[in-house]
Amino acid sequence: MADIKGILFDKDGTLVDFNATWLGIADFMAMDAAEGDRWKADRLLSAAGFDFVNKRFRPDSIFASGTNMDVVELWFPRLSDEDQMLAVARFNEITSVQGSSMAVALPGIVETLTALHKRSYRLGVATNDSTSGAEKTMVTLGVAQLFDAAYGYDAVANPKPAPDTIYAFCDLTGLKPAQIAMVGDNRHDLEMARAGGCGLAIGVLSGTGTRESLSSIADIVLDSVADLPDFLAARVKETI
Repeated sequence: MADIKGILFDKDGTLVDFNATWLGIADFMAMDAAEGDRWKADRLLSAAGFDFVNKRFRPDSIFASGTNMDVVELWFPRLSDEDQMLAVARFNEITSVQGSSMAVALPGIVETLTALHKRSYRLGVATNDSTSGAEKTMVTLGVAQLFDAAYGYDAVANPKPAPDTIYAFCDLTGLKPAQIAMVGDNRHDLEMARAGGCGLAIGVLSGTGTRESLSSIADIVLDSVADLPDFLAARVKETI
């Protein structure tokens, strides 16, 4: 087993409480796109994966795991390329400013990240949000200083589930993919880990993913990132 020295975290649903942070923002985006038409906005939310019965986004749905470009392509399929980019810029502004300012950390996240940093793990964020949104969110949570870098979908040529972010993190830290653990709440996080040759693909149940949706591709499924220090410590002991 490779010695894990770096950890890449998905953001929403992994470090940030997805529903507490994003339900209001998703609704704002849908109402903005629908020009204030409540019925149309609800149809857009449903198409993006919102389950109105359970009041949460479905695992691996567009809004749970896609980029703002994915949302624009879904909601505005007939826009010209120019108008499409304007719509993406508008959504980037919404998610970067409002999403970061309204971010709610999952229980134990700040303490866990601090503990991992003290153990000299190199930490990074890999998200399909914008890079600006990710960086601002880490500042809001008070953990920005613990991370080497945050990578949004716009920081690499190909966002998750492509492995570009893993390679970028390796270039920055000097680590090999086998020395990196990828942690996330959706399959695309773990698919990126597999594609990039990560040493560990770790699923967490703190977001939109379920044990059923994650277990077939994850090396281990934990309840949350708060369980990560103990898991890694136990894994090190097994190798001694």
